[in-house]
Amino acid sequence: MQIIASNKRANHNYLFSKKIEAGLVLTGSEVKSLRFNTGSIKESYIYEKNGELWLVNCFIKKYFSSSDVENNPTRDRKILITKKELNKVIGSIKKEGMSIIPINLYFNNRGLAKLTIGLGKGKKKYDKRALSKEKEWKIKQERLLKEN
Repeated sequence: MQIIASNKRANHNYLFSKKIEAGLVLTGSEVKSLRFNTGSIKESYIYEKNGELWLVNCFIKKYFSSSDVENNPTRDRKILITKKELNKVIGSIKKEGMSIIPINLYFNNRGLAKLTIGLGKGKKKYDKRALSKEKEWKIKQERLLKEN
């Protein structure tokens, strides 16, 4: 598995209840560009339109020797998941007020571009503070154990 891009702030800002591996509809030049690690999902998000999921604002740089005349690096890209998973995701968005967040963009072992999406709720500010305090305390504990 070769990771192309990851959304590092996703785990800080959201509490995930489920993670799903999904495919993407890409052009050939976009796939070649991703092989050079020229993608970013930092500011991207996912929304539902007409019973389909779309990845918005995902930046994939134009491939240098591509013959594509019109290339929009941040165009909307369709996400491919099974119908069963799609119905679960759409249901949880509408009923429970959850969000769909892209986490990782990578090539799997077969060479296909995949996207890991997370289904979760946003964390509050006090949740983030408590988590950071807990991490700092664990680091201090490990240091104290090493000294003794």
